[in-house]
Amino acid sequence: MDFGRLLTAMVTPFDENNRMDLNITTQLIEHLIATGSDGLVVAGTTGESPTLSHEEKITLFKHVVKVVAGRVPIIAGTGSNNTQASIELTKEAEQIGVDGALVVTPYYNKPNQEGLYQHYAAIAKETKLPIMLYNIPSRAVVRLNVETVVALSQIENIVAVKDSTGDLDGIASILEQADDGFSVYSGDDSLTLPIQSIGGSGIVSVSSHIIGKEMKEMIELFEQGKVNEASRLHRKLLPIMRALFMAPSPSPVKSALKYQQIDVGSVRLPLVPLSPFEEQNLFRVIESFQ
Repeated sequence: MDFGRLLTAMVTPFDENNRMDLNITTQLIEHLIATGSDGLVVAGTTGESPTLSHEEKITLFKHVVKVVAGRVPIIAGTGSNNTQASIELTKEAEQIGVDGALVVTPYYNKPNQEGLYQHYAAIAKETKLPIMLYNIPSRAVVRLNVETVVALSQIENIVAVKDSTGDLDGIASILEQADDGFSVYSGDDSLTLPIQSIGGSGIVSVSSHIIGKEMKEMIELFEQGKVNEASRLHRKLLPIMRALFMAPSPSPVKSALKYQQIDVGSVRLPLVPLSPFEEQNLFRVIESFQ
């Protein structure tokens, strides 16, 4: 399954009562496709999955599948720290018609490497969907070791990993040892180009909500062999990428979208919106970039 190069980890729009806003979701989907997203990741961390109910996730998956109508792949965030619940949500998402599943490492339980392997193997066994592993030790505490990712890559429908370890040596080892066709996506916007340069397939991005066209251009410049141009654009984009993570995500990107006239609402507790001072700093960076 080719998910594309630039995948956006889509925020979940809320209305003034903090309920999901499907009308704004439609507007956001059209914005993301128009600005270069090759695929959409729905109900991931950026989509505030911990605060979405099971029913809300199902509603969101159905809506996105309907609006996208096959134009780009849709990857549903179906992982949790409960293996059986992850299996059930993945199966439901498959029936709805998504194109893949993003499955995060089980947070809080702190399984060992064998437990992590068995968790993913159990989910993969129950679905035909292509699965993207999500390795993010900064949030989940546990980390998929290189050897575990390589072993999981041998399972037919485990096809990729979103790597948020920041470990370029480890990523290089995965690319060298994993099964043919297994893809590595950066989970950090600022490492899009470095990871691409060692053989990565692309990025699961937050910043692409705001600078999607520029990120797509950077990826394509590198693919065309225009390395110096891609590097210059990478350096130009770094300040805005950093600004979009000045506070726990997705608070900054939701503020930035509102600034760009796409009002996706606020965040749900325990996250809080940016302070006025933080917003001023963020908007200043966006203005200087434009």
